[in-house]
Amino acid sequence: MPSDNKKLGLIAGNGTFPLLVLDAARAQGFDVIVVAIKEEASPEIEDRGAASVHWLSLGELSKLIETFQREGVPRAIMAGQVKHKQIFSAIRPDWRLAKLLLSLTTRNTDSLLGAVAKVLAEEGITLESSTSLLDPLLMKSGVLTQRAPTEQERKNIDYGRSVARHLAQHDIGQTVVIAESACMAVEAMEGTDATIERAGRIMGSLHGEASTLSRALTVVKIAKPNQDMRFDVPVIGVKTIEVMRTAGASCLALDAGKCLMLDGEKIVDAADAAGIAIVAEEGSTR
Repeated sequence: MPSDNKKLGLIAGNGTFPLLVLDAARAQGFDVIVVAIKEEASPEIEDRGAASVHWLSLGELSKLIETFQREGVPRAIMAGQVKHKQIFSAIRPDWRLAKLLLSLTTRNTDSLLGAVAKVLAEEGITLESSTSLLDPLLMKSGVLTQRAPTEQERKNIDYGRSVARHLAQHDIGQTVVIAESACMAVEAMEGTDATIERAGRIMGSLHGEASTLSRALTVVKIAKPNQDMRFDVPVIGVKTIEVMRTAGASCLALDAGKCLMLDGEKIVDAADAAGIAIVAEEGSTR
């Protein structure tokens, strides 16, 4: 991220992701100007040493641009989830965002955020990769846990990757949950954790009827075929492992180099304690 200007904008959604970006940016000497999304960002963002924090509603695109321009911000990072359903239903867009929404031919996350990035660029604000300051937290290739996937889990992963690739091509979702090479749940706007929870409920509702089907679920989460690392990057945290344990999931498969481990080694420790295998592989072409 070479530049003489040490000001960096941060558009903060929910979770710990924006907090980690803010900490990393400050450690590298940046003055961080935060635009915190009122509906999503944690109040903790106020206490992390940002140069300034501005709270804006999700639909206030004009105010976001004006804030960064007033602060002299030449580039920004978008970090933290904004719930997909909120993007398309709960916001009150200002004139600029309303115009942008009307111009979209498809109303998925990639098209919306890509259009926002284009508008920012036109106003002199470059949107950088959301992981540019967090390389150590990107998933490394290989088996991360004490336990490797079993033969059946390996079959689930192979099948799950095939299903997930087709979903990701259409920006529907990036997570599928598999049991004995049968797809139990696919992600749409509800998010990864809710998808895993739903798969657990489906499996639980089968009771004795599932005598021929292993109850162990495998979660497969992939990057999109041409993942834009500026936004909507796959992330997992300790909460993901907790949700998997409750749902009866025993294995998690991810894309190496394209997924962030927000809680670092705590994720691996939690998985080992729960007997969950985590494996990361290059790309999603297996």
